[in-house]
Amino acid sequence: MKKLTSLLRWIDDNLIKIFLAVFIFLIPLYPKFPLIDLEYTYISVRFEDLFVALFYVIFVLQVLRKKIILRKKFLLLFVFFWIATLASFFVGFYLQKTIPVYQIGFLHALRRIEYMFVFFIAVSAIASKKDFPFYLNLYFIALLLVGLYGIGQRFTDLPAVQTMNPEYARGRILTLTPEARISSTFGGHFDLSAYLVFSIPLVLGYYFFSEKKKYAILFALSITTLLYTAQRISFIAYVISVTTFLMFFRKFRFFVFTAILTAALMFVTGDLSKRFAQTFQFKQVFVNLQTGDVVIDQTITTRELPAGGFEIPLLSKKGKKTARQVVLDEKTKKEILEIAREQARKEALREGRTPTNKEAEKRAQQIAGLINVKNTVLCDISCSTRLQVEWPRAIASFIQNPLFGTGPSSITEATDNDYLRWLGELGLLGTVLFVYILYSLVYTIIQTAKKASQDQKYLFLGFLFGLFALFINATYIDVFEASKVAYSFWLMAGLVVGQAALVRNSNVSSL
Repeated sequence: MKKLTSLLRWIDDNLIKIFLAVFIFLIPLYPKFPLIDLEYTYISVRFEDLFVALFYVIFVLQVLRKKIILRKKFLLLFVFFWIATLASFFVGFYLQKTIPVYQIGFLHALRRIEYMFVFFIAVSAIASKKDFPFYLNLYFIALLLVGLYGIGQRFTDLPAVQTMNPEYARGRILTLTPEARISSTFGGHFDLSAYLVFSIPLVLGYYFFSEKKKYAILFALSITTLLYTAQRISFIAYVISVTTFLMFFRKFRFFVFTAILTAALMFVTGDLSKRFAQTFQFKQVFVNLQTGDVVIDQTITTRELPAGGFEIPLLSKKGKKTARQVVLDEKTKKEILEIAREQARKEALREGRTPTNKEAEKRAQQIAGLINVKNTVLCDISCSTRLQVEWPRAIASFIQNPLFGTGPSSITEATDNDYLRWLGELGLLGTVLFVYILYSLVYTIIQTAKKASQDQKYLFLGFLFGLFALFINATYIDVFEASKVAYSFWLMAGLVVGQAALVRNSNVSSL
């Protein structure tokens, strides 16, 4: 009985530590299986949401029982941001009518609180010099498993559970095709790559701190996994953040090693270089001058990134924007006629007519005379979607209400630019508060790093350069709204801030 009592007492005393350790593994490693479907969206409540809710309740109870001390620094800032988020929701739903479904808008607002609250648990969990390396190594073990699973998807057909479209989000277990980009245990390659570029500088910092080769191996594995996601903006974020990190600490030899390793891995994987090459594509475009319909001369396959409709104007010798006109050969004339026939068929279908073959051909000949052909440079479909649809939509939302935006969920699940999403959904009030929170974290860590020992500088700066990589990634992906990425960031931010407080208060010189 005494042993049982002692065990229960130990569990009670270490309950937050146990739950936080489980959290560190559960968030990146548990696939996105849906548990409760939400109407009008393909976002679902998942098992980890229930675990996180239970975790937060236990933390509050343990604080009330004085089993753990709540670190209140930054709490007021976070609360102000959460209030601003909820205010944007209520203004959007009740006043502007820009949020069509109450439950979805409210959950979009609530999840920002859900992602960020773990920061205070992580800060409070750092009570001794052993805590930070303990949690950080758990994080690295999870990162190792994520990387190994991702590589396994490419070479051993390990299954994937993705949320890239409504059908996949039902929890379909997929086997990736050879040309598919890996997602590991994440919902897609976008959030996996963001998680990796944030984590790579952390690993690098701990490698220089510990000088243990196993962290260099984890660094190499993470780069390999990143390249197999073939995510261009994440690769750019990796290159910039790691290069500046190594140059800042004057690690020139390791920089040469990293550059050679990255180049070799790019050559082996191959996918990323192909996607960079397909960012801007020289295409022949057919434009119906009467209707504005555009047809791009391309064959869409799973191996190639198709061109979108956003045109990159060419410059003439005089510096004026232009597009090269095409000399019509027989092949081009046939293509024009085929396009005209298809447009004539669609026109008749819209009007509810069934023309004779002669009438259809006559109309096709008329339409063919209206089709202009030009050679131009087009942005790929990914870039085009952002420039033509998602980003203008977010800007329009911000213009509609600069102070509050149009509310959480009002501009759909993705904007693919976090800065525009903040402005569009939360307006200046929410955006300024969120940015100020990030600024305050960075300022606190920098001030601590200035006074810390050289080896601890690697740890603090590793986090800051990881955040820098996320800032770059956020220009093209909604990283702070991607659940696995957001949880990981706020977890690590809390651990680093907790360690910074420990260094300041107890003059800890080594871990």
